[in-house]
Amino acid sequence: MNKDKSTILIRTTVGVLLACSALAVSSASAATVVLTFEGSGDSLPIGNFYNGGAGPNYGISFGADALTLISDQHGGTGNFAGNPSGVTALFFLTGPGDVMNIAAGFTTGFSFFYSAINDPGTVTVYSGLNDTGTILATLTLPITGSQAGNALCGSDQFCPFVPFGVTFSGTAMSVDFSGTANQIAFDDVTLGSSTPGTGTPEPATYALTGSSLLGVLVYSLRKRRNC
Repeated sequence: MNKDKSTILIRTTVGVLLACSALAVSSASAATVVLTFEGSGDSLPIGNFYNGGAGPNYGISFGADALTLISDQHGGTGNFAGNPSGVTALFFLTGPGDVMNIAAGFTTGFSFFYSAINDPGTVTVYSGLNDTGTILATLTLPITGSQAGNALCGSDQFCPFVPFGVTFSGTAMSVDFSGTANQIAFDDVTLGSSTPGTGTPEPATYALTGSSLLGVLVYSLRKRRNC
């Protein structure tokens, strides 16, 4: 086998492996965050659940009006069903809405599922904490209506949940959820994507790709030596 060709093959494959490694790091840092609110409890403030509390520590906190409910179909007090995941949803009981702060910020997009059977809502994405700075995006949420009485919803009025999302430029650090108190619910709130509930491939995916390429390199070298 020609030594120069072998060296070129090795260098090329190593370069690809390094590129995959860099891609894995980039994907991990740019991964979306999906808040399902599972484990937060029934009729409880979410507060710092995602900021060093009982949930994953994403550095995300909610204002005092933000509560979580568990569906009455699963032993809670929530008049909802058909949410995209789990048994828990986010809502606000008092005031015109509530704020979510994201200490590290997020980019690209924002999305969620929601149910609003009587009154519309509004979600606003800001560049600063506590609804300050520049408005990066505003989402006007129409009434979803109710399908209570079908097999999915049963007797629960807030059903189904529909997806909604937006892309934006810049870095967002807070989101304001607004509407009529006790008349809108959210689930699978997603930071970093305009499609709710979506995420990026895990780094392990790229590690597997790298291993496969390494296997191809070894096989190719052996085959060439036998030529």
